[in-house]
Amino acid sequence: MTDSQTSTDTAAQETTEERRSRFEADALQYVDQLYSAALRMARNPSDAEDLVQEAYAKAYSAFHQYKPGTNLKAWLYRILTNTYINLYRKRQREPLRASTDTVEDWQMAEAAEHTSTGLRSAEAEALDHLPDSDVKTALATIPEEFRLAVYFTDVEGYAYKEVAEILGIPMGTVMSRLHRGRKQLRELLADYAADRGIGDQGTARGAAKKQEKK
Repeated sequence: MTDSQTSTDTAAQETTEERRSRFEADALQYVDQLYSAALRMARNPSDAEDLVQEAYAKAYSAFHQYKPGTNLKAWLYRILTNTYINLYRKRQREPLRASTDTVEDWQMAEAAEHTSTGLRSAEAEALDHLPDSDVKTALATIPEEFRLAVYFTDVEGYAYKEVAEILGIPMGTVMSRLHRGRKQLRELLADYAADRGIGDQGTARGAAKKQEKK
């Protein structure tokens, strides 16, 4: 018998009180991280709180199905994402734009700072000089499916396979959405930088404007 089978058998034999105690000790430590993700999905604190509560209720009901020793945080994220899709997206006809107020600048820089060759991009160099409002607006503008792929991969640090399990999509789809999300974010940041005369593109655009005035 493997360790996984032993753990599963033990979980199946535990009492309701033992399961509740194990759930509180193991799962509730991630509540703040799930709330941050829920806020990006639901767009406002009230809905985010409801989403987290519903996700935790479902997680507790299904906790006997969780295999001890596997990634509990990813398991909870998968339930949160499925709950969001089932409850909130059905209520709203238009694409959601999640709140980005809790995303740190360095996290968004991490998502946009590399070109396809692995080198730090000119847009990333300019990112340090852009106002927070520009950066947050750029991330909020990206379509939801791309934003979630970028969030779970670049902010939370999950591998493609784990993100695929969380979002319930093929790994190839994760890679495609991540590529397109990063590309859109990079282009938006480049536009903001250029408009403000920051970086190579901004310098070129500024020079062009000076030529037009002559």
